[in-house]
Amino acid sequence: MRDDRIEPQWIEAFEAVLRLCKAQPGEVVCLLAESQSRPLNIDLAELAAHRLGCRPFRLVVPTPRQSAPVPVRSTGASRALQGHPAALAALKASSLVLDLTLEGLLHAPELKEILSAGARILMVSNEHPEALERLVPRPEDEAPVKAAVKRTRAAKSMTVTSAAGTDLTVDMAGAVTAGVWGWTDRPGTIAHWPGGVVVSFPRAGTVNGTLVLAPGDVNLTFKRTIESPVRLTLVDDHVTAIEGTGPDAIVMRDYLAAWGDRAAYAVSHVGWGLNPRARREALMFYGPRDTNGTELRAAAGNFLFSTGANEFAGRFTEGHFDIPVFGCTIALDGEPVVLEGRLVP
Repeated sequence: MRDDRIEPQWIEAFEAVLRLCKAQPGEVVCLLAESQSRPLNIDLAELAAHRLGCRPFRLVVPTPRQSAPVPVRSTGASRALQGHPAALAALKASSLVLDLTLEGLLHAPELKEILSAGARILMVSNEHPEALERLVPRPEDEAPVKAAVKRTRAAKSMTVTSAAGTDLTVDMAGAVTAGVWGWTDRPGTIAHWPGGVVVSFPRAGTVNGTLVLAPGDVNLTFKRTIESPVRLTLVDDHVTAIEGTGPDAIVMRDYLAAWGDRAAYAVSHVGWGLNPRARREALMFYGPRDTNGTELRAAAGNFLFSTGANEFAGRFTEGHFDIPVFGCTIALDGEPVVLEGRLVP
């Protein structure tokens, strides 16, 4: 890992993304962070904003006390704001917010209020800037994601199969689908960097079948590559069985049981990665403190399966797994969009 010092290419990476977000000279840019945020990324964001003539300011709130019975990672539901009225006022007064919190505002309870004020929010994933530099979004990344979103919203069903034994069916009726290409340039919208993914939040009781995790798949909550097979049985979008004798199955069973919450076993979202520059082996190059794993979520052709909170199905919990599964065939209404882990043109 490179040293945590400011490098010119990292400032340029942040500047490139701010340009895609249409940051303007004189624009007020809020750098939202918490006491445990990565200081280097805050500095880089501030310097890049100054280079574009913006008026950045730092809003740093305390990292909250832990309230869960087990460690919480990569939920996209930051608890840092705690409904703080002064912090919310500052965020709503900013036209552009760079979200540098540990977990991000994507599922935070305050998000709707901030977006309704007209702010556009870019979640800068809690990655080492070396990873962000490799995954600076490009203008041509937008069209494939938008096309995937349009196609998914029109679908009535999604099926996922694999040679490892996966056979999953998702009823897409009423599912809420969104896509991220790596930047946001419209008021009242949110995106994250790295980008390149489409996800759907199914309605309650619409996911059934079997998902088999094979060696080489990844449990991003644990920042761990799967080494031993895990077989998940899903009934009415809840995991009802976790089979396997290896450490991967054992720790998954223990972690979910620790919540004492049925919603932790439920499906949060399903989707697939579209970013050809994102690499699953990148996990091998970063320590757990230096990666949030967003790159693997976006890796082209992975089936992204997540458990936990799904507000569109009326379920709320801090328990959360994000699991990129590789080598799957994903079909919408019987037509493959991913074939054995490769994007269908």
